[in-house]
Amino acid sequence: MKILNLGSSGNQVSYLQLLLKDLDLYKGKIDGIFGINTQNSVKEFQKNVTIDVNGIADISTWNALVPYAKVPTTIDYSYDIMMLNIKRFILKYSFLNITTIGSSVMGKDLPCIKMGIGSNQVLYVGSTHANEWITSPLLMKFIEDFCEAYLKQDNIYNISTTKIYETSSIFIVPMLNPDGVDLVTNNIDKLSTEYIEAKNISQNYSNIPFPNGWKANITGIDLNLQFPAMWNEAKKIKYSRGYISPAPRDFVGLYPLEAPEAIAIYDFTIVNNFSLILTYHTQGEVIYWQFLNYNPPNAKQFGNIFSQVSGYSLEETPYNSSFAGFKDWFIQTFNKPRLYNRSRTWSKSFTYITV
Repeated sequence: MKILNLGSSGNQVSYLQLLLKDLDLYKGKIDGIFGINTQNSVKEFQKNVTIDVNGIADISTWNALVPYAKVPTTIDYSYDIMMLNIKRFILKYSFLNITTIGSSVMGKDLPCIKMGIGSNQVLYVGSTHANEWITSPLLMKFIEDFCEAYLKQDNIYNISTTKIYETSSIFIVPMLNPDGVDLVTNNIDKLSTEYIEAKNISQNYSNIPFPNGWKANITGIDLNLQFPAMWNEAKKIKYSRGYISPAPRDFVGLYPLEAPEAIAIYDFTIVNNFSLILTYHTQGEVIYWQFLNYNPPNAKQFGNIFSQVSGYSLEETPYNSSFAGFKDWFIQTFNKPRLYNRSRTWSKSFTYITV
């Protein structure tokens, strides 16, 4: 987390205010502006936990806040906030297995959180696309809610968490594209080389707002067009639409598995035995379940279950969006169900589906 002091602003300030409000130390608005009220609340917290009282949210202050760092659902969510939430998971939920599957272009770890010990292995992936970052807090909140219910030996949506834990292994990669997410949520230094290069790329696409419309990784490669499932067909389609070089979206790269984030999830999938994969996207309220004429066993049945629970329609993928995606490659390679879940908007009310 950033060191915050008087005059700081942004979503990390908002998160600090949320945490202090939950502790009944901050009475003001969650406005993302580090003013006198926020400073005084920080001082009060520092006094309570007996660390240096300086009114600055420094490393020691953030470390002291870890036990209270619940997953937020009302502010922009970025990589540092996720990692602070994961620190709390490690502290509170010893039954989780937390590893790293690789790293991003900018060297950020790509964490994977495993819940359960059962043989039925499933994989959930969030934030493949940068401006679809809302899928990350959704998955992180699911982990938090599941763990709380499991500690109490309680149910989640009328299903025993103990049974789920013992029969299934749920692997969750909550943020596959952390650099892109940080770009969209204004958590990359605007004087950095990465930010300047991304902004220069975006100037060639005046119809795509910057940074809000950015979907790609930080180098302008669309991670969901990076997989060896008729990649050349995806290239043909996207090139015909003008995406022939790094872009905020829809550039397939120079070759499949060029981006380190795509390589990481590819390698991780290869070495595991997932019976089902679910990736979360936004902007559609639909579920895609098929790749061309491949029809994995039970895939449509799973899709129908997800459709009934979520209220989203089950649809076939449009032809021009049918190639080089993670879903496409998984179905083609393993002949197993893989669902591409597109929601439309951010909501504080989550729908969880357990397998």
